[in-house]
Amino acid sequence: MSGKDPTLPTAVSSSEVENFLMQVAATPSPSSRQGGQGRGRLVFAMDATASRQPSWDRAARIQGDMFLESARLGGLDVQLVYYRGLDECRASKWVREAEELLRLMRSVSCLGGYTQLGRVLRHVISETGRSPVHAAVFVGDCFEEDADAVCRSAGELGVLGVPVFVFQEGQDAIARRIFPQVAKLSGGAYCPFDANSPHQLRDLLSAVAVYAAGGRKALVELGRRQGGLALQLTHQLGA
Repeated sequence: MSGKDPTLPTAVSSSEVENFLMQVAATPSPSSRQGGQGRGRLVFAMDATASRQPSWDRAARIQGDMFLESARLGGLDVQLVYYRGLDECRASKWVREAEELLRLMRSVSCLGGYTQLGRVLRHVISETGRSPVHAAVFVGDCFEEDADAVCRSAGELGVLGVPVFVFQEGQDAIARRIFPQVAKLSGGAYCPFDANSPHQLRDLLSAVAVYAAGGRKALVELGRRQGGLALQLTHQLGA
């Protein structure tokens, strides 16, 4: 479910994307923060309410790119988390292959309901208690919860050293106010994205996956080799 505010811009500026990538680059490396070595661990959380079906399908098609660059850095384990309906919030097993994540995403259909970002964040806290999670991604389009409670959970993740990188689709005014706070309190970053430009979401997800697997240095190296948004990041870093 979502509401739209016609006063908000419909396009996402390149400066917003570049600012997001700069925030990712400035986030401390997972290995230095948590002592983690080997494979990165990333929670990939998505709003699966009815309004999200077209974007869910697009994300399913591009998610494999998250694994490509991270494989060079020791690999990436990903857990899919989603909510839908009135009271459904589920987490998959941890997977390490793009094909398996794609299979999981294709098995989910979106259903009408209300947002449950708070449950997602509490799940990440619980999962981190079992084994360190290096980063979480959340993709959604609106917010319909107790903002204070959600922000408290985001702050707990910040204390635990688990940044949440929040991507907003659409123009929901409440989400535009709350999502950046969730990202900031957790030590992550926020960025809106254009649903009509799937390559933009692909590049943003890939950047976070590379961060989760290898930290800031890996992002700089990605920019040198791949170009695109990552190359813009490298130039801004003066590398």
